[in-house]
Amino acid sequence: MGKFNKAGNIKDKTKGKINEKVGKAIGNEKMEIKGKVQSAKAEAKGDMNKMNKNLKEKIKDIKDK
Repeated sequence: MGKFNKAGNIKDKTKGKINEKVGKAIGNEKMEIKGKVQSAKAEAKGDMNKMNKNLKEKIKDIKDK
């Protein structure tokens, strides 16, 4: 995963957590849910990037044999 993708995912996950906590603190359920979704999306994106990297490495290993 590229440095920029990882940084973007961390930024999005952090923004999501902030929105979730602020929404909960002020009683704004919509903001809280939006924050949870944003965090989950960033986490899923990061997981997909890791899986893609691992798959590329496995394919390279198979080609090198």
